[in-house]
Amino acid sequence: MTTPYPFTAVVGQDDLRLALLLNAVSPAVGGVLVRGEKGTAKSTAVRALSALMPGVDVVAGCRFSCDPAAPDPQCPDGPHSDTPGSQRDARMVELPVGASEDRLVGALDIERALSEGVKAFEPGLLADAHRGILYVDEVNLLHDHLVDLLLDAAAMGASYVEREGVSVRHAARFLLVGTMNPEEGELRPQLLDRFGLTVEVAASREPEQRVEVVKRRLAYDDDPEGFAGRWAEDEAEVRARIVAARELLPQVRLGDRALTQIAATCAAFEVDGMRADIVMARTATALAAWAGREDVLAEDVRQAALLALPHRRRRNPFDAPGLDEDKLDETLDEFGPQEEPEGPDGDDDPDGPGGGPDGGGPGGGVPPQQDGPHDAPQESGDPQDTRDPQDAPAGDDREDSPEVPAAAPASGGAPEQKPVAAGEPFRTKMLSVPGLGEGAAGRRSRARTEHGRTTGATRPRGALTKLHLAATVQAAAPHQRARGRSGRGLVVRRDDLRQATREGREGNLVLFVVDASGSMAARQRMTAVKGAVLSLLLDAYQRRDKVGLVTFRKSAAEVALPPTSSVDAAASRLESLPTGGRTPLAAGLLKAHEVLRVERLRDPARRPLMVVVTDGRATGGPEPVRLAGRAAGLHAAEGTASVVVDCETGMVRLGLAGELAGRLGGTAVTLDELRADSIAGLVKDVTGTQNTTRRAA
Repeated sequence: MTTPYPFTAVVGQDDLRLALLLNAVSPAVGGVLVRGEKGTAKSTAVRALSALMPGVDVVAGCRFSCDPAAPDPQCPDGPHSDTPGSQRDARMVELPVGASEDRLVGALDIERALSEGVKAFEPGLLADAHRGILYVDEVNLLHDHLVDLLLDAAAMGASYVEREGVSVRHAARFLLVGTMNPEEGELRPQLLDRFGLTVEVAASREPEQRVEVVKRRLAYDDDPEGFAGRWAEDEAEVRARIVAARELLPQVRLGDRALTQIAATCAAFEVDGMRADIVMARTATALAAWAGREDVLAEDVRQAALLALPHRRRRNPFDAPGLDEDKLDETLDEFGPQEEPEGPDGDDDPDGPGGGPDGGGPGGGVPPQQDGPHDAPQESGDPQDTRDPQDAPAGDDREDSPEVPAAAPASGGAPEQKPVAAGEPFRTKMLSVPGLGEGAAGRRSRARTEHGRTTGATRPRGALTKLHLAATVQAAAPHQRARGRSGRGLVVRRDDLRQATREGREGNLVLFVVDASGSMAARQRMTAVKGAVLSLLLDAYQRRDKVGLVTFRKSAAEVALPPTSSVDAAASRLESLPTGGRTPLAAGLLKAHEVLRVERLRDPARRPLMVVVTDGRATGGPEPVRLAGRAAGLHAAEGTASVVVDCETGMVRLGLAGELAGRLGGTAVTLDELRADSIAGLVKDVTGTQNTTRRAA
């Protein structure tokens, strides 16, 4: 068995370590979601926590880890009235991103249930994690229906498996920890709210701290057992402190003043519902217990707000989570700090033995990290730098003069517009790719999925996951006499089982191909274009699509954002999009073709929709019009659903965007029509246009 990296050896990441320890003290806090860039010790810290968790007493032989002092009366392995108990270490169970529903909640032996009438239940990961830790790495990539099941079990403390009239229920109380990289996509707001706490982590920008991280990691890799041994004493101290805090927790008093501050803070940040108030109260109580106090202080309330509210405050989908700490302090000051209790000798010094996490300060404070040879600088807390370098100044390519000129670069090239802000986003109609797909679950186009309405039955390929009961009975019924049926039970064999086929919704890949040339650089026009694209990005966020962004200007095209589930990143790239130069339309279409080709190899089941935002001009490179037509023909030949947003303005229109849409086999919509109808509902017309074109051919 691999020796885990010691929790107390993690350098910095104070908020992360504190949030994990508070959940270890009080699992009722509701778990923690860790957001941050890759390589920031998220997984290391979570896996290290399991070694600090106190051991648990379990009923011997119970697959559901029942407590012998209070066994679950509904345990499938029960009753446990006279069963002896034993102690084991707390488990940490990892849920893989590609896990099935059966692996998470458990599976029923459908064949035995039908033929013998018994509940033959195989426990899943929720049962394994009972009274331990359930860790989900990359939780934002987990299928939505699995996240729903996971969070429902965490909220109710029980898991329910119900299929075809057979029901099993077992206890499932665990510390839920999820980690995610926001660049790979966000969780839905209602799922974010189900995590008790959230922390943002980032790599330190301090050279001294980075050096210490590397030293410790290399030392651990060279000798894991020896490295862990050097931290064994520190680990034992933290483990004992967790046990002491758990014992003290029921005695902690949450006064009316602290409750008032909690309620006022939640109201000030306009959080929805009452879950935030409850989580803040539990977190503040755990902070006091962790500090060895029986009273909750104002500092505990403040720290609880910083951990429990950033992901719950009302915000736009593209806004980064966080709290205005000045506003937080004003709210807490307005309702007055709670009076600090006097010490045992009448001393109200907050720096007394119970005043901080290590007896050195007020509030819940920072988890211990020892001095001496293990000492390292504290985490700087610098936010993740997600800014992208801007394009270089425009070269010698020139285009129509923009309405608002910019200073020419020193090289004497064409002027370049500064990025303009996007217009106000608006609600779009349903955007869907025609036909019936088989892509990843989502909320957009029709598809065959594991969840949805039942449309038929088929023989299972591999493990049976969704039984079609009527079809199974019909397949088994004609053979009952030949199989020697004598009782009331139905004789069912493996060949009789039928898998239900279901129709639901899938997520799609929406690839935006945006013209950023000089002919598009009029500020009002580009503001409207960005507003329209932002509106569709918002729609993609709500419907769980992948998005990509290709831009073309000057003499080339570039992938501003490879296909990703992070629409936040797409919105950021769009906001900083510079304009100016010629219009290499062919390069933009070819770059889009390359992106879609790679994505078809990587994820062949996800169907694409290409949205080309341009006025239709082609002025970059030799024979630009002919090359643009040939590039459009590549997309038409592969049947790519496409929409062209015609951004041409003025009294005289050349209709070039409409011609481009014809070559693509798609639909064109003018910029004026964009807000009235939006382009979202026009994709259904793409099929009709493509079919008409093929019939005419």
